[in-house]
Amino acid sequence: MMARKYWLNLFTGKTWETFLKTGANVTGFRIRRRNFAKKIKHGDYFICYVTGISRFIAVLEVKSECYIDEKTSIWEDEMYPVRFKVKMIHKLDPKTAIPVMDLQNVLSIFNNLKSPNAWTGFFRGSPAEFKEKDGEVVLKAIENAMKSPTIKEYDDKKYWRIPKKYESKIGFVTVPETNDALEPDEYQGISIEEKTTHEEIQWKLLKLGSELGLDVWVARNDRNKEYAGNRFSEIPRLRNTLPRQFDPATNKTIELIDVLWLNGDAIIAAFEVEHTTAIYSGLLRMGDLISMQPNIKLNLYLVAPDERREKVIMEINRPTFARLKPPLPKICKLISYSDLKKLIDDIGPKMKYIKPEIIDEIAESCETDES
Repeated sequence: MMARKYWLNLFTGKTWETFLKTGANVTGFRIRRRNFAKKIKHGDYFICYVTGISRFIAVLEVKSECYIDEKTSIWEDEMYPVRFKVKMIHKLDPKTAIPVMDLQNVLSIFNNLKSPNAWTGFFRGSPAEFKEKDGEVVLKAIENAMKSPTIKEYDDKKYWRIPKKYESKIGFVTVPETNDALEPDEYQGISIEEKTTHEEIQWKLLKLGSELGLDVWVARNDRNKEYAGNRFSEIPRLRNTLPRQFDPATNKTIELIDVLWLNGDAIIAAFEVEHTTAIYSGLLRMGDLISMQPNIKLNLYLVAPDERREKVIMEINRPTFARLKPPLPKICKLISYSDLKKLIDDIGPKMKYIKPEIIDEIAESCETDES
């Protein structure tokens, strides 16, 4: 018999309360997680985590294989159609739930952090698989809390927090309340190690595209860069020129995109890597592209550090980008650094048998809820 696996199941305070009120016997995920969810088996455990207060609150036993239900509405804000039948094993309430920081000395997600908030990357999306030992640690902590609960106050506003959305003539958009995008002079304090991360991700995207049998392109002003001694200019299948399909302004914009994947003369994917430049740099380039070529058929991706996920989604839903036709949030997806690295590690020697479309399995929609 295979060992039980432990999986993260994220909730907001609102979706958790709805889950309880509707019987606590079905949990769900977004449709883009369908292929990943197929790994979850009958008898595995979901460890439930409430994002606003960063606490582990329950354990569910999986009682079915994953199935798709796009008709039965459970949650108010989203359908979450990738479903599992579940049974509640242990349940705490918000005051007795376990703050993740209480376990920072025993969970591997806190080991060898490159930045203080890097651990939050694991809690960016679900389902996500815990290492076996980590799953057992959280399970034991919840069992102990059931026997000897400890009351810890929490911020009720954070428990119920959801992203702020504002209705406009063009639909729902976000309007960030602070201007906390980094300005150029703020980068003086960024370490050399952090500055290389942009080149690292560019190199990984170039190498992945090349190994998938595609031609690749790196931004014209980055051709002489390298990562860990690997020169971008030496990547196999790197193109020296791009097909001239558009007007000069559009062609110039495309040439400056961080990484392109091409199948023959067709550009099939464009990637902007965001790290040490303000989030606006890649967004503006993609926004310009859509403004000039609204009918362009091109998969657009922003690749960003895990800890900047919420910031990226907020920025891309500003009216500047949401009012484009088509809206940029609708056609541009987000890929986290950790998901990209994990995908490459998981593929390994199977690379030559993989299709380029696999990149969409780790890409997250940037659209906000409209309910």
